[in-house]
Amino acid sequence: MIKKHKIAPKLLKYTTSITILLTLLTSACAQINNVSTNLDPKNFKNYFSPTTVKIVASEKEFTGQYKFLGLVEGESCQEKAYHAAPNEIDARTEARRKAYQLEANAIIFSQCVMIKADEAAKYCLASAVCYGRAYKVEQDKK
Repeated sequence: MIKKHKIAPKLLKYTTSITILLTLLTSACAQINNVSTNLDPKNFKNYFSPTTVKIVASEKEFTGQYKFLGLVEGESCQEKAYHAAPNEIDARTEARRKAYQLEANAIIFSQCVMIKADEAAKYCLASAVCYGRAYKVEQDKK
């Protein structure tokens, strides 16, 4: 009768675990030279651009000199019934993006309106539109 050793199965189990662990560690450190993504590096600059345009309530809040750059508007559109409902946040963000394109760093919103059954823009079932004034405000030098 042949005796089975209890050590052999444990040793095999540990050896297998160590081999798998070393393989994973080695492959994790490998260089990846060819990475293809659908991200456009030019969009990174514009992605966070609305955050550089500060929302203010009135011109009284400006502490330095300022210049009016123009009127901007942003729209949030619901094109299909199963799409997300339009909202004021997206419309304001779009207006801030347009203000940034004018090189503004501040915006004063005059109003936002919700339009149901939008006949003016037949591609939207409903939309939210926000109107604002874009400004370039000089920062106080302290």
